[in-house]
Amino acid sequence: MIKPDLSVVIPEYLGHLHFVGVGGSGMSGIARMYLQAGFSVSGSDRDESPKLDELRALGATISVGHDAKNAEGASTLVVTSALWPENPEYRYAIENNIPILHRSQALAALGRGKRLVAVAGAHGKTTSTGMLVSGMLALGESPSFVNGGVIEPLGVSSDGGTGDLFVIEADESDGSFLLYDTAVALITNVDSDHLDHYGSLEAFDEAFIDFADRTNEFVAISSDDPGALRITARLAPETRVLTFGEAADADVRVHSIITDGPVRFSVHYDGADYSTELRVPGHHNALNAAGAFTVLVGLGFDPAASLAAVATFGGTQRRFELHGTVGGVSVYDDYAHHPTEVDAALTAARSVVGEGRIIAVQQPHLFSRTMALAGEFAETLERVADHTVVLDICAAREDPIPGITGEIVSERWQDPTRVHYEADWQAAADYVASVARPGDFVITLGCGDVYKLVPQLLASLENGGR
Repeated sequence: MIKPDLSVVIPEYLGHLHFVGVGGSGMSGIARMYLQAGFSVSGSDRDESPKLDELRALGATISVGHDAKNAEGASTLVVTSALWPENPEYRYAIENNIPILHRSQALAALGRGKRLVAVAGAHGKTTSTGMLVSGMLALGESPSFVNGGVIEPLGVSSDGGTGDLFVIEADESDGSFLLYDTAVALITNVDSDHLDHYGSLEAFDEAFIDFADRTNEFVAISSDDPGALRITARLAPETRVLTFGEAADADVRVHSIITDGPVRFSVHYDGADYSTELRVPGHHNALNAAGAFTVLVGLGFDPAASLAAVATFGGTQRRFELHGTVGGVSVYDDYAHHPTEVDAALTAARSVVGEGRIIAVQQPHLFSRTMALAGEFAETLERVADHTVVLDICAAREDPIPGITGEIVSERWQDPTRVHYEADWQAAADYVASVARPGDFVITLGCGDVYKLVPQLLASLENGGR
């Protein structure tokens, strides 16, 4: 994969931008923003997708497949960390001295002159960003935003607003979140991840400290997460900090959480209590909402109006998203790809499934992450799901590691009758259909392409597992 060179000076003139891997959720959102701003945009990706069609409709020239000719005429090439150095469009840009920007740099250029609100953390970024954007819109603001997932019911992951606020999901996975001129930072948690990039937990923590201390207004950060507590204790004295969570000393204290269905809760802030009900389930979403509320009141919005505004959030695609129900079996999809995220997604499912069972279909992501966290994945899935099907690993940006497959997760179960390893997707879909019964929830889990299994699951349920 490509390591982003964040020292590259972003040119004032960007001209015609060509996005390599434009179908990704983040890249497509940034490309959309440039199209809205009047730029000439082209892009390429491996496969067709609805996002490519949407960009074409906005005026972009989009190619399927990677070829050097796709980059001809580009003034600036925009890439992601997931790109391989052998990519022909990337090589063409190098050979022809075309400026190459990481997607975070292209996003930073969009934010010039804006009041940037950056959301970071190992988990909860996309939902928290969606809650912030929904809240600002409900409060009458017109923010620009770029999110990692489509916000319902807006139907888009990005848009250009007329106001000075610009809300972004900031990516800590490769250190690129340090690039932004951040006014307000929301840190949902600092759960250990991406050590393949940072090399150590200490380096991971240092990056978050740097990110927080760079803010020029304030930081909203979890009062409960152990990693966040480590970070808060080491921030510079002049950094303004607002904490949120269930801790007794939190600036925004969450309490009275009820999770049987859409989550209900109260927050205590500045001597008063405020209560609401969200449109999304799960204990974790009460905390995500509290983080968004903390940013809004920190920006000066009325507390009661802020909490009501956050509660208008209707969810994001690939976050506990219902795709259909066949024979009483509901099929969901979720982006969860870390044990903590899997725990949150399945716990949310448990709160609404009633007497039904949870059948998880997990696609491990990255060989290095699977090798490091196989035991944690197994413990979480066995504890919260009733039955699990483990697929093979989505390699994404990594080369295979000999001997590492999805089977190393399934081998860690204490009760092997509750897990099934299956590399073949159709066989996996048929197996799920054979064990599912009315009232059950089937949920696909992973940040790779496991969502593409959903139609096969629905079809297998229609056919009774045959």
